[in-house]
Amino acid sequence: MYRVYAIRYAHRDAKRADHFIGGDPHDAPMPMDYFVWAAIGEQRSFVIDAGFTEAVAKRRKRQWLRCPADSLKLIGLDPANVQDVILTHLHYDHVGSFDKFPKADFHLQESEMHYACGRYMRYPKLSHSFEPDDIAGMVKLNFGQRVRMLGGDAEIAPGIRTYLVKGHSAGLQCVTVETQRGTVVLASDVTHFYENMEAGRPFTTAFHIGEMLEGFDKLRQLAPSPQHIVPGHDPEVMRRYPAVPGLEGIVARLDLPPSE
Repeated sequence: MYRVYAIRYAHRDAKRADHFIGGDPHDAPMPMDYFVWAAIGEQRSFVIDAGFTEAVAKRRKRQWLRCPADSLKLIGLDPANVQDVILTHLHYDHVGSFDKFPKADFHLQESEMHYACGRYMRYPKLSHSFEPDDIAGMVKLNFGQRVRMLGGDAEIAPGIRTYLVKGHSAGLQCVTVETQRGTVVLASDVTHFYENMEAGRPFTTAFHIGEMLEGFDKLRQLAPSPQHIVPGHDPEVMRRYPAVPGLEGIVARLDLPPSE
């Protein structure tokens, strides 16, 4: 059993049309939050994703609230001592602070590494979501024997599993964590918002739309209920889940039941 946390490290003001393929008839605000996650057990802990840096935030016009890696100290994890980081995929907002984890092994789908280094990166529509320095960093870490390449669904440790879902990216994976309330599904970008999955309307950044739609089905198969699925970028996560006392709006407990 693990305690599971979502840490909000950045924010973006956006419109509804930014988040649905085909746009949206309502030009209403639909802000986006950026998270990293952590699963803390009695004997072993895992960080899920590594966020992006302040420099990248400035260049991409994102509101950078705090360092995603250093924010782990708020829940008792020192990034300098973290042993395991699960990377759901290699988009800039999920891998950028990798160098803050000097002792960690990185668990990554091999198909994602192939995608980020392969022929499709010649197309700006797809390469825009990656930072070349992040990808080069992962290649170097692989030469340093610190990347654990996964070839599909995998048990990382008892109570921690990853599932290859793809769609948004060629090697996207979600993570399931066993907790006191059952299996929590950290969807990452399988569904950015609750509404993407609930309405069957995929997010605008897509490698394969059909696989994105199948990804929504996969999340439902993995979760005991819809209340056990945690989307990757929805500000609702901070509202629905109980905050760590004193860290309201910054850290939420996902192993505790949501308010709805």
